[in-house]
Order: sequence, then C-alpha cells, then structure tokens
Amino acid sequence: MTGAPMVHVVDDDAAFRTSVSRLLIASGYQVADYESATGFLQASQEARPGCILLDVQMPTLGGIQLQEQLAKVSHSWPIVFMTGHGDIPTSVRAIKAGAEDFLSKPVSKQILLEAIERALARYAAMEQSRNELNWFRSLVGTLTTREDQVFVLMVRGKLNKQIAFQLGTSERTVKAHRRMVMQKLQVQSLAEAVSIAERLGLLAPPSASTAIHR
Repeated sequence: MTGAPMVHVVDDDAAFRTSVSRLLIASGYQVADYESATGFLQASQEARPGCILLDVQMPTLGGIQLQEQLAKVSHSWPIVFMTGHGDIPTSVRAIKAGAEDFLSKPVSKQILLEAIERALARYAAMEQSRNELNWFRSLVGTLTTREDQVFVLMVRGKLNKQIAFQLGTSERTVKAHRRMVMQKLQVQSLAEAVSIAERLGLLAPPSASTAIHR
C-alpha cells in the first residue's frame, strides 16, 4: 500500500461512520465509508486495499456474513469488527474465521487505532510474503524440465554424481545444469536455493512416483 493507509468503514449508523471517519482522517488515514455490507461488496473490486472496520449487525447482510463472502473469493484485507451487540460466540467465530480483532462499542481512540495499526502491519507482512513467493515461483518457472529435475535433487542434498546416476547423465552435464539453476534463480549459494525450495514447499518427502518430478 502506498500513501496514507486505507480504512474502509462499513456500518449502517451514519453518525458512527462520520465520527470514526473524522477520527481516522485526523490520525493520518485515508477513509472510505459504506452504509451497508452490500455497498462495500459492490465497491470492493475497485477500492484501494486496506483495513475493513466492520459492524456486526446490519440490515440484509451482516458483518459475519460479509466476512464469509469475502473469504469465498479469497479477499484477504484485514477485518476489525466493532459492535454494540457483540457476544462471545460471535467474537470467537469472527476471530476463528480470520478477523484481526473484535471490539465492543464504545471503544477508546487508542484501542481502536492500535487495532487498526496491528491489522495493517500484519496485512503488509502477508503481502510482502505473498509477493516474494510469486517472485520465487516466476524464477523457478524459467527452469527447463531437466534443470527443474536437477534443482529438486540438489536442494535435497544430492551430490552431483548421485544426481547424474539418477537422471542417467554425466556429472559434467549435471554441473552445467546446476550453474544454470543458480543463475536463473539469481542465487549465489546452495543455501539460498534451498531457502527458495522451502518457501515454495518443495522439500516435502516425495512419493515413489514423484521422486524427481514436482
């Protein structure tokens, strides 16, 4: 996210939306407010990513139901629930479903801002991790079939001669493939290559039929 952090306030109480929006803007946030969960859903595809400050009880579509719908479409923006009608089962359900926090109205300025800050920080960390994984996948995707086979075996600790035997080729050819693997993955050491494989989940024990191919 660039610029001031974004907060989407979804609440059917106009007075609440106005007061919270003023507080958040004064605290350095950009704010978009919605009088209904349906309104947010309609705008979310074009909206800027940010934290969702969400009321639980709203007409037609409640906060928990909105959370469920967003999960179905893999919508990962962090959600902080705020409600004047909350109960423990509802809060537990929301947190288990991935909500960052569940606050009861009225809530102090400090508690609200701290909850939003935590939610945005966690979201930023998740986005960074997701971007790194996508970058690693794109690098691995540049490998040829044979380079991919060598990569899988080398990160499992196989020596060149072992790889050559398993692939039915020469050590010299394996060394050449290893050099290309390191170059394409943009790494300087085997440890870095192993780290990429770990991040992509490629080091799980292979089955008998997939000892080489991923």
